[in-house]
Amino acid sequence: MLFCPYCANNLTIGDREDSSDKCWICPTCPYQYIIDRQISMRTHLKRKEVDDVLGGKEAWANVDKVDAACPKCDFRKAYFRQLQIRSADEPMTTFYKCCECTHQWREVIYSVPRFLAGHII
Repeated sequence: MLFCPYCANNLTIGDREDSSDKCWICPTCPYQYIIDRQISMRTHLKRKEVDDVLGGKEAWANVDKVDAACPKCDFRKAYFRQLQIRSADEPMTTFYKCCECTHQWREVIYSVPRFLAGHII
């Protein structure tokens, strides 16, 4: 992707007006760049570091254990913690981490709206 050095718009490939040669053309100004050889460019983008929104390793430092089966290794003990990640009127989400294989999963309990509480869904 190339940009016009004058107006900074994206250049497109087209034909020159006076010949059949291909060139880069700016759609908003008269800038043209004649393509006389193959152009190849590669840019490697650097990924920015992202903070762990759930706290990372420190969040699991002082948590309790509970009897819960790991879906990966079927071990029966897991660390757990609860966070309010949805709106305040929704129940908390429970996060688990297996004591054996350190697999992490979560349990979400969905609440039924009050007007449907007595009805079969």
